Amino acid sequence: MTYETIIYEVGGPLGLITLNRPDKLNAINEQMVHELNAALDEAESDPRVRTIILNGAGKAFSAGFDLEPAQGSNGDTEHALREELTRDFDLIMRFFDSPKPTIAAVHGYCLGGGFEIALACDLTIAARECRFGEPEVRFGSGIVALLLPWICGSKRSREILLTGTNRITAPQALDFGLVNRIVAGDQLADEALQLGMKIARNDTLAVQLTKQAINQSYNTAGMREALLQGLETAIRIETTETDESRKFNDILKTSGTKAAMKWLDDRLKIDQITG
Repeated sequence: MTYETIIYEVGGPLGLITLNRPDKLNAINEQMVHELNAALDEAESDPRVRTIILNGAGKAFSAGFDLEPAQGSNGDTEHALREELTRDFDLIMRFFDSPKPTIAAVHGYCLGGGFEIALACDLTIAARECRFGEPEVRFGSGIVALLLPWICGSKRSREILLTGTNRITAPQALDFGLVNRIVAGDQLADEALQLGMKIARNDTLAVQLTKQAINQSYNTAGMREALLQGLETAIRIETTETDESRKFNDILKTSGTKAAMKWLDDRLKIDQITG
């Protein structure tokens, strides 16, 4: 398959997927979702590949899913949003569910849906300068795959999700259990390859079944059901229009993300003064 938004390569026992929209900070659009699924199909069906590594080209791993309102007439907007968010959810969980171990090597920004993909991978290595976060509430959006509470607990996940922060540092992410290790930026690729090779040297069936058993322990505890309920909440958020979200989306469509965020910040300043 010819890819336009990603690069897929096989090197020995490693399948390397690179997000390749550097001019958009590797924001994940519909085409990238399709191509990532196709690359995972290739890697999972290739007997040579024992470990899958995901990274990003340019200055960032990924700024998350594209902030583009779902297209459709008034009658089918909710249907379009449900399809879009379900498609995004399924992509995130493919990295969790893949029969082969998945490693995310992240740098620059790792935000929103990109952060959720990194969380869904079995292991995550971060460049020291990387910044993490889930800023969805700032944009009136929902969390597609609510993995954070299962990884870093209630208090920390509430602080991250309810503040909409995008400033979690790599040392904080390590302390919170969101990443496995931190390395200098120029060592990130080599560290990911070495870790991938360390896993690839092990017995394939033993690795596959061990990952399966770990995943099943989470599902037995109710994670999958909770994530699907979280997805329904995200759909509800996206399909419930308020005066604030209507104005925000109007500015987003006509003037872009920066202008929409400036309007929100300016409005809050006015509210603080007059409230």
